[in-house]
Amino acid sequence: YQRRVRGIKGTMSNLPDILGEVREKKVSRRKNRSRENEASNTVNWGRVSATDPFTGLRVGFLLLLCTMTAFYFVLAIHQHNGVLLGPLIEIFMLKKLDAAKAFIVSWKPFLMYTFWYFLQVFLDRVLPGKIGFGQLTPGGNLLPYKINGLSSWTVSHALFLLGVWSGFINGGIIYDNFIGLLAVANVWGYLLAAFAYVKACYFPSHPEDSKWTGSWIYDFVMGVEMNPRIGGFDFKLFHNGRPGLIAWTLINLSYAFKQYESYGYVTNSMIVVNILQAIYVLDFFWNEDWYLRTIDIAHEHFGWYLSWGDTVWVPVMYTLQGHYLVVNPVQLPNLYALAVLAMGLIGYWLFRTVNHQKDLFRTSEGRCLIWGSKPTFIKTQFKTADGNTRSSLLLTSGFWGISRHFNYVGDLIMATSYCLACGFGHFLPHFYSFYMVALLVHRIYRDEHRLSAKYGKYWSQYCEVVPWRIMPYIF
Repeated sequence: YQRRVRGIKGTMSNLPDILGEVREKKVSRRKNRSRENEASNTVNWGRVSATDPFTGLRVGFLLLLCTMTAFYFVLAIHQHNGVLLGPLIEIFMLKKLDAAKAFIVSWKPFLMYTFWYFLQVFLDRVLPGKIGFGQLTPGGNLLPYKINGLSSWTVSHALFLLGVWSGFINGGIIYDNFIGLLAVANVWGYLLAAFAYVKACYFPSHPEDSKWTGSWIYDFVMGVEMNPRIGGFDFKLFHNGRPGLIAWTLINLSYAFKQYESYGYVTNSMIVVNILQAIYVLDFFWNEDWYLRTIDIAHEHFGWYLSWGDTVWVPVMYTLQGHYLVVNPVQLPNLYALAVLAMGLIGYWLFRTVNHQKDLFRTSEGRCLIWGSKPTFIKTQFKTADGNTRSSLLLTSGFWGISRHFNYVGDLIMATSYCLACGFGHFLPHFYSFYMVALLVHRIYRDEHRLSAKYGKYWSQYCEVVPWRIMPYIF
């Protein structure tokens, strides 16, 4: 006993030294990260690697705003039939807002979401698929990806329809449990972001592509690792496609079943929304190999912005139109419905054609025809963190000679068509088109900041040749 007491006293007397060693280790770890950043920042064309004093406040506000917005919109539909100001009016009138259950995880939604998530992991691992390659990273990595999203989408929808046909599940099961599913997905999105942050700290997959800013909240939100992986499992590609996009069309399908269950028919507006959004999602999986070379995979880092965004924001905010039509069964005039459908198809054609043009130019290294002629381009040079000098081509003809981001025109036309399919009874389903404008404009500025850092004088030359960002004489 006395030896134990002496040992404890000895430990207590050495406590300041022990704490000092812990502090020194923390400082040393920060210095090592700083040196890593300085080394990687000699080629600073990836994500932002330096922040200002207000960065933490801005991204913290973004985190809270997005979380509250997702819950608010769901409550506005489920409890106020799509009246966007409904929950807010109740708050100001000091009425009881039945929102507490939206933050409570119950067993049925928990089991549903757990089954759904691990089904997607299982399909991703076992279904066959070809190997695709993304773009060269700032650290000089060219990473392989397993491409089998279309198979996963097909199996997931087949299982759902089989369950409905057999009577094992109700077609409207997702709508009926949506608030509970939102609560579970929200918790999972935050846990996943926390895991990504811890993984980046202690066992990053590609440290040369990691970005630390010194602001923990910014790093938590925007991500540190570019391509976090465990074995062959790529977190970024999986969460961009599986929990979010496969769920998008599955949720829409459940909304159509719920509308039929409630009213005995499915409106033409619901059919138009399901068709147009299914085309967009199927295009993603049909061209999944192409998607590896877009900004989401090629340049975004994996943090809360992607983990929570893919598990919560996409399934909630991208399905607003179908969700709204469950409680507001809008039956459009046939000509109007056909016009909206045609508008969406034109937007899709433009989106696919513009992106295909650039992909053709990139994969052929300029040895192709654009609008019947040899393409014009600017040849560039840039450096990667491994010290190598690389070259690339910037297309300045075809659609890409009209504006630097003309592919977004198709996105905006499609987004507008989804909203127009819901009529004009409420603003809520039209929020999506305004959100897409804000999202794409913000993305353009972030993307061009990166491209300017990457290409330097070549990017300035490109902007002189192609001066407009989206639409000539407008923006």
